[in-house]
Amino acid sequence: MRHFIASDGARIAYRDEGAGRPLVLLHGLMAHSGFFRAQRELVSDFRIVSIDLRGHGASRAAGGALTVEQLAGDVAGIAEALDLEGAVGIGWSLGASVLWHMLAGRGGERFEGAVVVDMTPRVMNGGDWELGLSSEACEARSLAMAEDFATFAAGAGQAIFSQPIDAARRDDADWASFEFARNDPAKIGRVWASLMDQDFRPSLGRIRQPTLIVHGAHSHLYDAATAEHLARLLPNAEIVRFADSGHAPHIEEPEKFNEAIRAFADRLDCTPHRQASQISI
Repeated sequence: MRHFIASDGARIAYRDEGAGRPLVLLHGLMAHSGFFRAQRELVSDFRIVSIDLRGHGASRAAGGALTVEQLAGDVAGIAEALDLEGAVGIGWSLGASVLWHMLAGRGGERFEGAVVVDMTPRVMNGGDWELGLSSEACEARSLAMAEDFATFAAGAGQAIFSQPIDAARRDDADWASFEFARNDPAKIGRVWASLMDQDFRPSLGRIRQPTLIVHGAHSHLYDAATAEHLARLLPNAEIVRFADSGHAPHIEEPEKFNEAIRAFADRLDCTPHRQASQISI
């Protein structure tokens, strides 16, 4: 892996492979770029830039401000250092929040499209917002991370998959549990705390890049109403629904996911302005 040196001296690991339109892959909480291993076959058509976000994977040692804002700044710095143009950002869960922050601020001009994989604009419910997680669920997760991270991480690795877990995905689920548990609990807790503080609803309307909203029909976190609300908030969005996936369609239905990415990238050149629509896969 290569390393980008952030403004605070942190070393952020990434891979840069292939040629063509750049795809910038941003993983979820407790994951790393290896969770997009099924997307590496897209290197035949695209330039694949896969990043281990600060505090995760090969960037696990990186400290500093472990916030969504800092993670977005790291990604923007990598995009600038690599002189990316016309990129498509693919953000899964936490990675979608990092992508939204960047698209609405520094670095957004380098991106021509966005793919959001099973995420909500606000994680914690409250007031008039009920399309995230309850405050009780968020507090329970915070407590579990602090008190018994290994058990929490192992369960979370299983839970990203559609339940009950298909036999064909059992090895993937066990691998996810193992990889989640390798993280530093304190660092993950800090990123999680920042994620709970985010509310992107006011800023999503400023994101003009076409967006593909990917929703797993069996997600244990966010339902179809969350995806539909996102499509209304974003000026230029469409939804693609994965009927056999939970929180991780790019792992559970990789061939169909990769086909959807290719089709979306093709449409960027042909139809830059679209009404929100919905596709089932």
